[in-house]
Amino acid sequence: MYITCLDLEGVLVPEIWIAFAQASGIPELKRTTRDEPDYDKLMNWRIGVLKEHNLGLKEIQETIAKIDPLPGAKEFLDELRSFCQVIIISDTFTQFAKPLMEKLGWPTIFCNSLEVAENGEITGFKMRIENSKLTTVKALQSIGYETIASGDSYNDLGMIKASKAGFLFRSTDKIKNDYPELPAYETFDDLMKAIKAAMD
Repeated sequence: MYITCLDLEGVLVPEIWIAFAQASGIPELKRTTRDEPDYDKLMNWRIGVLKEHNLGLKEIQETIAKIDPLPGAKEFLDELRSFCQVIIISDTFTQFAKPLMEKLGWPTIFCNSLEVAENGEITGFKMRIENSKLTTVKALQSIGYETIASGDSYNDLGMIKASKAGFLFRSTDKIKNDYPELPAYETFDDLMKAIKAAMD
């Protein structure tokens, strides 16, 4: 019994924080998990930048409402879900994910939640579980699933390496060079072929 675990941002949809950095004119917010392996450090830094610029959840949600899935992502997901269980495991937040899940046809997503004050200020965040991607993959394996995993960032490496088959997708040259043993793909067609081959 196979279950495919996919990252969200950079794999199925554009990076939310990069889109918001462009929309808000704050270039330093382009920093993502491709650049900073420590997610807690990255998020606390982002919250500080938002506070400094007096920006909150509402402004980020307005940007997210305009984000569309990457070209071919929904079709890829629809085909994958026709023959395999799929879970999106993301370090994003429920307050960000909903409009994107709607555009992707409501796939299952495991993610985290933001702590938001009444005035809309983002004051903190609550991770669903520590090291959520790897922990989730191991939990799925413990109940009898073989996992296949794909992602693009440092925080995806745990689940990719722990899975029966794991692939980098549209990752950075640095990550690809640092982990040459991980197959790396650039198109949904090639990723689909790799997933199907892993299940044969």
